Parts: sequence; C-alpha cells; structure tokens
Amino acid sequence: MQKHHFQFQFQFHTTIIFIFSLLLPTLSLDTITSTTPITLNQTLVSNQQVFELGFFSLDNNNNNWYIGIWYKQIEPKTYVWVANRDNPVNSSSGKLTIGGNGNIILFNQPETAVWMSNDSNYSVRAVNTVAQLLDSGNFVLRPEGDERPESYIWESFKNPTDTLLPGMRLGWDRKTGVNRFLRSWKSGMDPGSGSYTFKMNVDGFPEIFLSAGVKPVYRSGPWNGKRFSGVPEMKGVSVIKFEFENNYNEVFYSYEMANKSDYSRLIMTSSGTLRRFTWIESSKTWNPYWFAPRDQCDEYRKCGPWGVCDANTSPLCKCMKGFRPKNQQAWDLRDGSDGCVRSSEMDCGSDGFRLMKNMKLPEGSKAFVDQTLSLSECGEICKRNCSCVAYANTNISENGSGCVIWAVDLLDMRQYADTEGGQDLFVRAAASDSDQSPTIGTSGNGSGNNVVKIISITISVLAVVIILLVIFYLWRKKMQRSKKSNIDRKGPDERSHDFVINEGVIAASKRDYSGETTTDDLELPTFDFTTLVIATDNFSNTNKLGQGGFGCVYKGILMEGQVVAVKRLSRTSGQGVEELKNEVRLIAKLQHRNLVRLLGCCIEVEEKLLVYEYMEHKSLNTFLFDKEKSHQLDWQKRFDIISGIARGLLYLHQDSRFRIIHRDLKASNILLDKEMNPKISDFGMARIFGGDQTEAETKKVVGTHGYMSPEYAMDGLFSIKSDVFSFGVLVLEIVSGKKNRGFYYASNQLNLIGHIWNLWKEGNALELVDESIGVEFSQDEVLRCIQIGLLCVQEHAEDRPNMSKVLLMLSSDVINLPQPKYPGFGLGKRDSEKGSSSKQDESLTMNELTVTCWFSSVYT
Repeated sequence: MQKHHFQFQFQFHTTIIFIFSLLLPTLSLDTITSTTPITLNQTLVSNQQVFELGFFSLDNNNNNWYIGIWYKQIEPKTYVWVANRDNPVNSSSGKLTIGGNGNIILFNQPETAVWMSNDSNYSVRAVNTVAQLLDSGNFVLRPEGDERPESYIWESFKNPTDTLLPGMRLGWDRKTGVNRFLRSWKSGMDPGSGSYTFKMNVDGFPEIFLSAGVKPVYRSGPWNGKRFSGVPEMKGVSVIKFEFENNYNEVFYSYEMANKSDYSRLIMTSSGTLRRFTWIESSKTWNPYWFAPRDQCDEYRKCGPWGVCDANTSPLCKCMKGFRPKNQQAWDLRDGSDGCVRSSEMDCGSDGFRLMKNMKLPEGSKAFVDQTLSLSECGEICKRNCSCVAYANTNISENGSGCVIWAVDLLDMRQYADTEGGQDLFVRAAASDSDQSPTIGTSGNGSGNNVVKIISITISVLAVVIILLVIFYLWRKKMQRSKKSNIDRKGPDERSHDFVINEGVIAASKRDYSGETTTDDLELPTFDFTTLVIATDNFSNTNKLGQGGFGCVYKGILMEGQVVAVKRLSRTSGQGVEELKNEVRLIAKLQHRNLVRLLGCCIEVEEKLLVYEYMEHKSLNTFLFDKEKSHQLDWQKRFDIISGIARGLLYLHQDSRFRIIHRDLKASNILLDKEMNPKISDFGMARIFGGDQTEAETKKVVGTHGYMSPEYAMDGLFSIKSDVFSFGVLVLEIVSGKKNRGFYYASNQLNLIGHIWNLWKEGNALELVDESIGVEFSQDEVLRCIQIGLLCVQEHAEDRPNMSKVLLMLSSDVINLPQPKYPGFGLGKRDSEKGSSSKQDESLTMNELTVTCWFSSVYT
C-alpha cells in the first residue's frame, strides 16, 4: 500500500513539474535580473501589455536571432527597436541577462557576448541592477528598487535604431557628446544598419538632415518656435504635441501624443523615406500620417545656391529679383542645380532688404544665432555688416523673437503657398531691388505701392505723435513726484551725476554742460541696510566672495530665499562712490544674457552697496588659471565663453541704448553662472559715448595692465577698439590657460602675446593650447580663435575688427580671415619691471599719465 502511495506521489509531482516546465517559457514578466534571464522562447511584457521584448527571426530557417521590441497587441509584429542589429545570435542557446559587471548582456553561446548595454570597459557592479521594459517602449537598466528616471544607467530610448517613439529624444546630448539619431534597416527582412540616417545637425541654427551615407537628401529646416520651417504639415496638428529644446545640456526634438493611448511612430525606412504612422484601431491598420521627402522641392539643394523652389509653379526653380540663373542653358532644360547669381550691383552703404514670405529658411549650419535680439535689432546688425546676406527671426511665436544671420550663399530655399507655412526671410538686395514685395522675381503694381506708402507714412506719423504725447505725460508726472537730493560730483572730463531716492526706487539725475537737469527713473529697487546685514550674516568672512580696491563682495541670502551677491563699497574709497554712481546709471538699463544683472542698491549715510544676481561659479579666472579646476573648461565650454563675451561686448558697443566702452575687460570681470554662461561685470570704469562719438581722451587712465591697448595706456585714448584689444587678450588667455600679465617665455622675455605671435609666425600656434583641454577639440576652431585674438590685439586700433565682425568670424568657418599684423605690447618684460611684485592696486606712470589698476570685479 505504501509502495503504491509513493509511486502515485512521485508520478503526481513529476506531472506537475512537467506542466510547470511547459508553462514557464510563456510566463511574461517585465523585468530581468542576473538570476532570471530570458531565452529564445521567452519574452518580457510591459506592465500594461503595450510592448513586448524578446528574440525574433526574419529568415525562414531561423538562423539569425535578434533581441527586439514590438507592440504586444498589434499583428503582424511591428518592431520599434533592435539591440544586436548587426550581430545576430545564431545559436539556440542565446540568452539575455544581467552580467557580472551589472550591464545587460546578450550571449550567443555561453561566455560569448554579442551585445552589451554599455561599453565593455564600463562596469556598474557597485549596485545590483535589473533591466525593465516600460509601457513607453523604453527598455531601461536601473538599480534594483530604484525606479526613478534619473537613476537609469542605460536606456534604449537613448540608443534608437530606425524608430522614434513618443517621449524619445532625437538630437545631441552636450554632456555626453552623443548624437541620438535614426538609422534605417538594410531591408525589410534585415534589421542591420542601413545607409539612410535622420540626424540632428547642431552647427549654427540646428535642424535635422536625412542623408544617404554622407550625402544629404532632405532637411527639416530649423525649428522656428512652432514647427520645423520645412515641415508645414506640422501646422495645426492637435493629436501630436511637438517639442524642440536647445539648451546648455542638449539639443533635441521630441513628441508626445495628446491621447496617451494612441500609437504613433516615426520611422526611417530602408528605402530612404521618413514616415510617420498612426494606428487606426477600428481598421487595425497603420495609417501613413506623413512622409518626407514629399515632392521635388524637398530634394536637398534642388535649385542650387540662391535658387528658390516652389512646387506650386512651373518651372519649379526661380531666381529672386536681382538674381539670374548661373547656367542659363541648364536652367532652360529644367535643371536648376547650379543655382542663381546676383545680377544687380551691390553697394553696402545703400543696400536694402527684400522680404520673402512663407519661406523654408536656408540651410543654417553656417548661420549666426542670437536668441536675445529682436527682428529690428537683427536687421540693424545685418545692415551694418556687409558680409551679412540675409536675416530672420529664430522664433515666430507671438510677435517673433531671436535673430539668425547668414553670411554665406543661401542654400536649399523653398517658398510655400500662403496657407501652407514657412516664415519671413529678409534677403540683402541692391537698393533698386529692395522693395517689400513678397513675390519672387516681380516688382508689383506701381499705383498699389504708392497707396501702401501713403498709408504707411500716415500711420507712422500718428504713431510718433501718440508716443511723444505719452512720453510728455509720463515725464510731467515723474517730475511732479520727484524729490531731489544732490550728491556732488565734479571732474575735469566727466559729466556730473546726482542720485534721487524716490519711493524706494533709485533714480539717476544727469546735469549736462548747459546746467539743465533731467531725471531718468531706473526702476531699481533699494534694499534696507539691515536686510543686507541679515542676508550676509553681518558681512561675515565666511560669506566673502572677493575683495578689491573698491571694497568687498559677499554672498547673501534674502528672506525669501534668493541668493545674491552684495558689493559693499569701502567707506574711504572716493573712487568706490564714483563706481557706484556709474554702475547704477549703466547696468540698471542694460539687459542682456551676457551681462551681469543688477538687482538693486542701498545708500544709507556712509553705507553704499550694490546687489547683483549670484553667480554660482564666480569668475572665469578662478577656473582658467587654476590647474586643479581648469580641466572643467573643455574646449566647447571655452568656445562658448568666448562667443558669449563677444555677444555681450557687441551689445555694449552697438545694440544697447548707449554706446558703452567697458575699459576694464579681463578674466576676473567675467562671471560664470551655474551653466557656465559668461556674464560681463563691473561697469565702474565704463564710459558712455554719444551717437556720433568714436573715441575720447582722458588724463586718468584706469584699467588693468596686460589688458590695456597701447593707445589707451600711452596716450589716454579709448574707444570701442580699446575693448576689442582687451577681448583679444582674453581670447588668447582662454585658449592658453595662461595670463598675459605675469607670463614670460624662457630667456626671450616674451609676454604671452609676444610668445603667441612667434608661434603663429612659425606655424606652431597649436602648441599654445592649454594641456587641461585634452586632445578632444577642433583644431580648426582653436586656430580660428587664436587668429581672431591676434587680429584683436593688433598694435594700431584701426586694424582691429569691431565686435560685429568678430562675431561673424567666430560663427562661420567659411569667412576668410585676414592675416594679423604686429601686436601691441608683444615685447618682453622691461628691465625696470623685473623686480616688481604683483599687488592688487598698482600705479604705473606712462608719459606722465597716472594709470590706476583696479582689480574690482564683482567676484575676484
């Protein structure tokens, strides 16, 4: 009896084990660990049964197996991601698991890996890891027990194949240097890497290119705030929410579905077509929602340089007014690939601009972009620069904003019908061709233009009258409530300035030479001295950020939690009082992302303080000249800092309400925010120029030795070219990581400028590059910066470029740069200086001029 009972139990247990073994391969989990891998007949299924991951094979003999992700509920299988697309598994013992180094590993046979989630040298063994398939279609590697997205160690969304799903980001990750893009399958039956890609080009004005190998086939046009300018079909779409972001960390395009339950995918097909599909549940089919290229005008450079393609006309290619076909014979045969050339004679002084409406903007890889400028400011900059050939808004949302400028041939332009899309483009034209007609190649009706002109003039006159009345009313009201209290200021070459504290707002009064007084309300808040005492912990040394001849700067935390920098002027510093007046009068009216922002001030009896926005990384010199910190400034950061300083200087010299000469531009006066964006600070030495004024003279030379131009240091002459000289020194210091002041090379006694000049003449300029940058940098870009720096420090002011030209040279590698001439102060150390020591405040005598070197940055 016991024997039979034992046999029954054994058979029962064997049957249960057999049934369980049959069921085990079909069990669907969403996570694998080092102890629960998946094999050929097993899959992972996301929590809500949306996506499935597992092995699949497309050949009839099942010789090649791939790990892929597909929609769980859709037949036939629609694959959206493939792990080992170029390394198939050809063994029945294939296995996907968590390896000993913590990565996801695909084994072909035991101990033979064909794919890994991270590089083979990368290990995450410090934590226990799991791999999970999410309902978004993202396959992620994360620490066990930690499901936060920020904890993901690796994810398939950052390693796309041929498909972009909702939530995936297509574009450049600036932190890792990885460009996420789509690459087609080789064919419908081979998921291997094909020849077609859809990739973000982040140079200039970012846009996405479809390429066959290295040859561009189609481009999206840049993002204009609403859509890609070359994809008018995005206009009015409500079922899909498009997103484009360009910031310090990354440049990417992404999309989300308005209804999260809808399925949509963007795919780079093996035939070279970009297609968007949406799933129609009622018919159980994929609907081709959009595709590109759609027509002949989507073909890259269909009409060549300066040519415009219009799919609604015949022939497709047209030349703008003032242009003619470059190859008339080919043009007549409907081949516009040679493009157009100018037929009208250009004159930079009298040139105008022709408005082209509904345009796909030209290729933007060589364009200059400044998101802070308005369209009118953009036009003014373009008008002043003879190299500029076209400009437009970067963002057409609301009233438009941002500036993009082209200084190269315009390529791949297209014009759409009024109802389709595109945006306004202003193309430089000869005076005779620069009417505002949006029609290509025609001048419009003469009488109609006259009516438009009369109406425009009438409206303009009325607008001016209304503005003048409003200004007069506000001025009268302001004068009636102003309470004046004077602080005398007298100087042989400076205008007199007074300050009025009016209802908690600091106002600056200006007395011109005629004795007339006007008040400019700066809308600058005042702080109670007690508030700043509490914020800085009674100006404790632990909160001190820096110190100079003007006094000290402290870190402060206001009651509402805002972190600020408080500059406390020395009570005994007469120059410090003048600095405060100058900074309040200047900075309060200057608004630019590359200028430090003044938040307010405090004037109480003997206390005079300025409150600035807080800069997390303090000043540039704390990184640039510190061997332990300089490695944090890779070349891209240094180039961005150079470009940012140039934009700030251009604003001061040309685009602000005043023409302002800084006079003390140096590394310690360049502040860095938390994202390492540069901001010019310390306007205590700055001077305002009148509208027609180009230079001035002073008997009191102020600035920092090593950054001062020869004509300023020796003769007291200063102009915008004085700041350009300082900028050039700063550029060379940023590239080399060495100070111009205090650097002397070997026995030749050359300072930094002299040393660089010799290297440049010998063709060895790259020897200058700071070793802490490493080897990953663009040599052409570095050499261009060195050449620009040398152009800026040329001995004669008239040889130096202005800042608008500097920006164009920085933003375009196709502009031919002139060869620099002999630099100013390129000689070595003088005998009289060999024994001198470095001090914070020094006085040097040059040609009977007193030079006061103020080290007075917001942070030192």
